[in-house]
Amino acid sequence: MASILVLFCCCLLKGQVKKTNQDEEAKAKKTAVKFTESTIKTDEKTPKRRATKKKVASDNMVQAGSKIQAWWRGTLLRRTLLHAALRAWIIQCWWRQIRARQLEKRRREALEFYKLQIWDTVKLQSWVRMWLVRKRYRAVLKAVHIIQDHWRGHICQFHDTFQGSYELTGGHLQLQLDIFLGAQVCRIIDCIPFPIKD
Repeated sequence: MASILVLFCCCLLKGQVKKTNQDEEAKAKKTAVKFTESTIKTDEKTPKRRATKKKVASDNMVQAGSKIQAWWRGTLLRRTLLHAALRAWIIQCWWRQIRARQLEKRRREALEFYKLQIWDTVKLQSWVRMWLVRKRYRAVLKAVHIIQDHWRGHICQFHDTFQGSYELTGGHLQLQLDIFLGAQVCRIIDCIPFPIKD
């Protein structure tokens, strides 16, 4: 778009310069023809008038030449300024595109860095949570093992540890007592007589 606009401006500028150059050349030719006609007419008249007419004509030529030179300098200056403005505009458009690309690249890099930071944070948090869960699980497991060991020891020590039976016959008490000590069994059998008074 920018290159089309620049080409369009350059074409317009060249066309205007050519047109103005052609107009100025035509004006210059007309003034030259008028000057030659006036000099021819003055040559036919008296020599005194001829000298004054030549002075006036030369003054007119100097003024016309200075006007043409001023116009041409102005045209060159305008053309130079227009070319400079177009070049500055092209450079500004190019720089804006470069800056937009740089900003987009920085934005992408910042997003990628932010994404990596978030991913690393999530990973670290998951590791910490997993470590805490494992630590809690091990503590609970240790407590379960301790409770199980105590319960098993309690069962071995006190459950069915003493078992006994007795029988009363006449004046005797017959007693049978079984004591369980782990895998061993101790059996006590005794007969106790009662003193009976008549």
